[in-house]
Amino acid sequence: MPFEEVKKIWMNGRLVDFADAKIHVLTHALHYGSGLFEGIRCYQTKNGPAVFRLDEHLRRLYDSCRIYRMEVPYSFADFKNAMLDVIAANEFDDCYLRPLVYRGFHSLGVNPANCPIDVMIAAWVWGKYLGAEGFEKGVDVRVSSWNRMAPNTFPALAKATANYMNSILIRAEAAAEGYAEGIALDVSGYVSEGSGENVFLVRDNRILTPPLGASVLAGITRDTIIRLARDLGFEVVETLIPREALYIADELFLTGTAAEVTPVRSVDKIPVGAGRRGPVTERIQKEYFAYIGGEIPDRFSWLTPVYTGKRAEMRKAALAAR
Repeated sequence: MPFEEVKKIWMNGRLVDFADAKIHVLTHALHYGSGLFEGIRCYQTKNGPAVFRLDEHLRRLYDSCRIYRMEVPYSFADFKNAMLDVIAANEFDDCYLRPLVYRGFHSLGVNPANCPIDVMIAAWVWGKYLGAEGFEKGVDVRVSSWNRMAPNTFPALAKATANYMNSILIRAEAAAEGYAEGIALDVSGYVSEGSGENVFLVRDNRILTPPLGASVLAGITRDTIIRLARDLGFEVVETLIPREALYIADELFLTGTAAEVTPVRSVDKIPVGAGRRGPVTERIQKEYFAYIGGEIPDRFSWLTPVYTGKRAEMRKAALAAR
């Protein structure tokens, strides 16, 4: 799906027109992947547009920057307000947010110390990442021939642009073979994650997911599902999962900001359970979507309203002018 032009993008402290959001071709991040980013969703809830787990996403972004010795040139509060300003400037009710902190244009070389730290925030409308039909029927995946990074090579806990070259290999291989997604193993042969999703396996009503030590990103949606599932009375265990466990699982599902909660109906052409979304996955989906839709109380304070204060006044004026 081609990218549709939006009104405004936030760059280094100010909102600029879409056409003016440019960088130099010798920007360090373009050559060496020296960027850290987040993927965040704003949902249209019963109480108006709200960003899901904004604080947790921004904390992970700041943590990623710390790992790569990059100091974000904005306070947490200012960055948070900028995120909401981008949504308001584009008059979105439901959208995907992409903040990016990256090494800018100064000099080219592996050592980026002299390059400035630039920041941008974009927002756009993004539908179901693995397809709307997959939410009910499930998707077909394969075990990738590409492994996730070994410990002490690339830090898996940092959401770095460079790490996603590995994700591209996994996703492109899967697509070339007719699969919706690939599941990668870690260097020890245990289940790690998809190209952009964490993995959950259901066996005998227990929910298993790989630990952070299996080269997985500490997914915000992953944490969300663990907490919601435990509240629903399910036993959730973070443990090493051998590849063959994928083939004998009762249910399997993928989670992520883009993928949300997507069931898997087959792995390497072997049906998962009955070959369709199972009851545990369906129950967790129902709870998750009820939460992000504001249909149940926000007991964890995970929803940040967009249109409050000055933004609410600007929104009201914009709607009246239409």
